[in-house]
Amino acid sequence: MSERNNAALLKFDPASGPLRDGLSVAQQIGDTLWVANDETTNLERLKIQDAAPGEGVTCNEHQSFPLMDYLDLPITKQDAEVDIEGLAYDDSGYLWVVGSHSLKRKKAEADRPAQKNIQRLSAVEADGNRFLLARIPVVQQNDGFTLARKVDADGRSAAQLNGSKVGNDLTAEIAEDDQLRHFLSIPGKDNGFDIEGLVVIGSRLLLGLRGPVLRGWAVLLEIEPELDDGSTDTLILKKIGPGGRRYRKHFFALNGLGVRDLCTSGDDLLIMAGPTMELDGPVTVFRWHGGFVPKEESVVFADQMEAVLEVPFGQGNDHAEGMCLFESGTQPGEVLLILYDAAAQSRKHGDADVEGDLFILK
Repeated sequence: MSERNNAALLKFDPASGPLRDGLSVAQQIGDTLWVANDETTNLERLKIQDAAPGEGVTCNEHQSFPLMDYLDLPITKQDAEVDIEGLAYDDSGYLWVVGSHSLKRKKAEADRPAQKNIQRLSAVEADGNRFLLARIPVVQQNDGFTLARKVDADGRSAAQLNGSKVGNDLTAEIAEDDQLRHFLSIPGKDNGFDIEGLVVIGSRLLLGLRGPVLRGWAVLLEIEPELDDGSTDTLILKKIGPGGRRYRKHFFALNGLGVRDLCTSGDDLLIMAGPTMELDGPVTVFRWHGGFVPKEESVVFADQMEAVLEVPFGQGNDHAEGMCLFESGTQPGEVLLILYDAAAQSRKHGDADVEGDLFILK
C-alpha cells in the first residue's frame, strides 16, 4: 500500500447527523471542498483552511445544501437518499451530480430469524432519487462559493435529466443495449448497473461504472447532456454514439476491478478502481496518460495505463469512495485527496470529524 503524505481533517456540524460514516464524493472549488454522504439528499460544503507547510489540512465551516432546494426530486421525503456517487465542476460554473442509478437489495440482519433474512435478501427495489443526473449553478458570494437554482446575471439555471421513480432517459437508452441491459435489473452490489464516478471533459461527461465488470473489463459511459429545446431545467442526451445512440462505451482493463471514482489531472484521466461487490480492497488509482479525447468508442488495455497509487483499505472499513485533486497552498507536488466510506475508528475525532488521506501522485 502507498503511505499517505498527510491528512485532511473534515469537521462537520454534529447537528447534521453522522455524515462522516458514508462519504462518497469529493470536489474542490476554490477554497471550498464539496462532499456528500450517499445516504442523504444533501451536498456538504467545507472551507479549506491554510496550514503550515508539511502539516495536515483542516476543512471546516460546514454548511449543508439540500438538493431539493435546487432540483425536482421524484421522492421528496427527507430520508429518501440520492445515493450520490459522482460530483464534478466545469468551467462554465456548474456543479454536476449523479446518483448511482442502481437497484438495491435489502440486507440480512443478525437479530432476525433465518427465513426473515431470506425474504429480505429476496427484496429488490428501485429508489427514484438514485436516477439523478443534474447540474447546479455555482456562484461566489461573500461567504465563498454557494449554489443557486437560477442566476439572473448570466442566465444559468439548475437542470436535470428527465426521470421518474423507476428510471430516467439514460436507463431507457441502456435498456436497448445488448451488453448492458440485463444488468439494469440486478442490484448494484451484485455486479449490477451502478454508476460511481463522474468527470467533465469539455461538453461531455464520463460516467464510471462500478458494475457491471464484463470478463474483467470495467465500463465508462460517455454522454453529452444539453438543454431540451425551449427548456431551462430539462436536459436531454445528444446522439453521439454509433447508430445514433445517445452514449458511447469505453472499456478499461483494471485488473478485474470496477470504477469507484474519476477525476482529471491536466490532460490525464485518473481512475480509482475497486471491488464491484462488498469486499475489502484492493483499490488502485490508474492514470491514463494523454487524457480522454472523445471521438469514438475505445478499448484500453492495461499496458496503456499506469498504476500510480495503491490505496489502503481496512477489514470491514476504510473503503475508498471519493477522490479529487487537492490544492491547499502548502502541499508539495500534485496531491490527491481520498475519502472513505465506513471510516475506521482511528480516522474519527470527536462527535463528527473524520480524516481523509492526502497522497502525492507520481
